[in-house]
Amino acid sequence: MREFLRSSSKWWPGTIPLAILWGLACWNTTAPIEADLAARSNAALKDTVLDKTQLMVAGRDVTFRAEAFSEQGRSAAVATIEAVPGVRLVNDETKLVAEAVPYVWSVERDVVRVTLGGNTPLPAIKAKLLDAARNSLGGVEIADRMALSRGAPTRFDAAALLLVDQIGRLKDGKITLTDTKVTLSGMARELGGSEAIAAALKNLPEGFSVVSNDIKSPPYVFQAVKDPVALTLTLTGYVPDNAVHAALAAAAGRQFVGDNIVDNLKASVGAPQGFSNAVVMALGALSRLSTGSLVVTDRSIRLSGHALFEQAVGQIRTGLSKELPQGWQSQVEVAVKPAAASVDPTVCQQLFSDLLGKGKIRFESGKANIDPDSVGLLDRLTETAMRCPSSVIEVAGHTDGDGEAASNQALSERRAQAVVDYMVKAGLPAERFRPVGYGSTQPVAANDNEDGKAQNRRIEFTVR
Repeated sequence: MREFLRSSSKWWPGTIPLAILWGLACWNTTAPIEADLAARSNAALKDTVLDKTQLMVAGRDVTFRAEAFSEQGRSAAVATIEAVPGVRLVNDETKLVAEAVPYVWSVERDVVRVTLGGNTPLPAIKAKLLDAARNSLGGVEIADRMALSRGAPTRFDAAALLLVDQIGRLKDGKITLTDTKVTLSGMARELGGSEAIAAALKNLPEGFSVVSNDIKSPPYVFQAVKDPVALTLTLTGYVPDNAVHAALAAAAGRQFVGDNIVDNLKASVGAPQGFSNAVVMALGALSRLSTGSLVVTDRSIRLSGHALFEQAVGQIRTGLSKELPQGWQSQVEVAVKPAAASVDPTVCQQLFSDLLGKGKIRFESGKANIDPDSVGLLDRLTETAMRCPSSVIEVAGHTDGDGEAASNQALSERRAQAVVDYMVKAGLPAERFRPVGYGSTQPVAANDNEDGKAQNRRIEFTVR
């Protein structure tokens, strides 16, 4: 024994470098093996559907962690790793993705973003929903709050994709799918949006149904802005159909003498009852203002601006409150514009001629009742008369050649008197006016065609 110890003391120090060399050799060999097994194991899983996958290799043993979406998928994934050449042992730490009961998914829109939340069954479906949201809502921020969960109903993806398409029709709101039941709330972006969503939801997959649809339509808004500097009347908002659109545009052309009509109206469903009549009346009131705006929201009318003279304010307010259809309300915020500077008789005559060159005072056929479309023109003629307070003004009525001369003479006199009466009610002294009628004795065009007759039916102002 002593001999062995004496001899070993000579050779054992040489084993230390051998041990170090052996350890280095093992390390240099094991690391590449582990890296190779990890790479081949990950490659083997490329066609599997898993979440939160982790592979840890120690020597030839693999610890496999993942969440699978079915028991069959989980066991198939474990078997795939076990079949990788070189793997000795698989430490199976896989589990199933949590099941959601009930299965709830949602898409919500607010001022700045669209948020997809709740549960979705597979990564591919989750990606498809996000892509659909980005494609249909270009430029809108998309927030992903979806969690992967089991338990989705059959054809979940088809239903959810249809609902994502509808969020683009909302200004704000939320659509929720709970198992196979759909609930909706919020405000549509445009008129007709609520109806469009309801129609689209009829295409939900079989077995899915809408249990609550609380999508509200935006207010039905019509707007008109009169700009005296640009000489424009700008119309925006909605009208029920093309026929009403044409009628309102024609009425505006008659009421706003000398103004260019900028028509940006769109046809849409949802107009309140009596819309067309109410808007025509309101436009007539706006035509009496030097500058102003008209906003029609559902059955509420708001008129603001500046009238041409004091009496017009009360007339406008009273007229709207009495003449609007039942159920409509009006709010008049009208002041009187500063009085225009006085002018001499020559300029006054030119102003009258310019106004009557752009438009005509209209009457009911065969009568002396002034057409409501002419009140805006009459107010401007009245303002002009106020600017030449020392002048006497002849208001002359003329007719076409149809009918008996005596009847035409009487009609022309009554119409001239109706115009003077309008101006006297506006506050002008009656003695400043001389109503006269010339019947058909002073035509300005031939009476053998309708255009000529229309030119002959006229009111003229002459400053004396």
